[in-house]
Amino acid sequence: MGKEIILRYGCNPHQIPAKIYSEDNGLPLKVLNGAPGYINLLDALNSWQLVRELREVTNLPAAASFKHVSPAGAALGIPLSKTLAKAYFVEGIELSPLAAAYARARGADRVSSFGDWVALSDPVDLPTARLLKREVSDGIIAPGYDPEALALLREKKKGSYNIIQIDPDYEPPEMEIRQVFGVFFAQKRNDLLASPMMTRRIVTENRDLPASAERDLLLAMITLKYTQSNSVCLAVDGQVIGVGAGQQSRIHCTRLAAAKADTWYLRQHPKVLELPFREGISRPERDNAIDQYLREDLTAAEKEQLRETLAGDPPEFTAEEKRAWLANLREVALASDGFFPFRDNIDRAHASGVKYIVQPGGSVRDQAVIAACNEYGMVMAFSGVRLFHH
Repeated sequence: MGKEIILRYGCNPHQIPAKIYSEDNGLPLKVLNGAPGYINLLDALNSWQLVRELREVTNLPAAASFKHVSPAGAALGIPLSKTLAKAYFVEGIELSPLAAAYARARGADRVSSFGDWVALSDPVDLPTARLLKREVSDGIIAPGYDPEALALLREKKKGSYNIIQIDPDYEPPEMEIRQVFGVFFAQKRNDLLASPMMTRRIVTENRDLPASAERDLLLAMITLKYTQSNSVCLAVDGQVIGVGAGQQSRIHCTRLAAAKADTWYLRQHPKVLELPFREGISRPERDNAIDQYLREDLTAAEKEQLRETLAGDPPEFTAEEKRAWLANLREVALASDGFFPFRDNIDRAHASGVKYIVQPGGSVRDQAVIAACNEYGMVMAFSGVRLFHH
């Protein structure tokens, strides 16, 4: 593999010249197709680390859907229910474990995943390539590609789809260095691997942590490790369902992640699954229409746009119906990259079905947060590990 790749530009078109390069033994990746840009490659290298760690910790195929250096979704290769398959538009499609992982990762927040960067932990098989071929995506990184899968992906975007192969055995140096405003920053890279031991220091009265919840807490923690801080992540059934990234306040992280989880679950309501779309409406248009349908603050123009997408007026979906449906969302796991300073985070998390929490602990108000968890019968563990990522 070569030592540098010249890029068209950096973060923005006026930032020229731009390149990626290695000062050691060469780059650990090669471009098999397309011409990935600066942000594409930032997404690629961050998302690859995420799925690689998920694979190592869970021993399951993993996928991530990245946008602007944070995951919109991440998931493990667990079979989908019929409801999820319909909500993710993959009914009747053959899904390998790897394809199921990507369907789940993309399904966490389909609106945000539009034009995503895809990371896969395992060599790409044909079922996964077929699924990817249908979606609007900028590129993919994986440790390998089956010949038929590679040929199919090379047809995507009129032959310009970005395809990167990463060396799965590559390990970066212990120290990482970057430059900001002419000043060099150096630190030991965050090579701490999430482990079940981080969920074992349970500080609440309820100490019942099933294996499935432990798995989801680990999934959420690893996702946060590659999410712009501050961040909170909600997960259930082996997949992320809400990420609140890059917020200045912890409660805003929780509100954002929980609101996304609510939307994820509302998409599975029978009224949503049976929306009467007009013939020829694409999946991205359906995703946007569903997002509009679930909102309660639509403008007159947005309401008209929704009506034009559907074959008839949208069925009424009242706030009471939504609350009743969301009451069925349970057993959700939540991880936070920093401690909770106030109990308001717990109150909001409870409203979105959170039962299991892992956070670093260490706040002067830890006891108030623990008391809030006890009121709701939650299980909370202190990991002792902060997971900031900038």
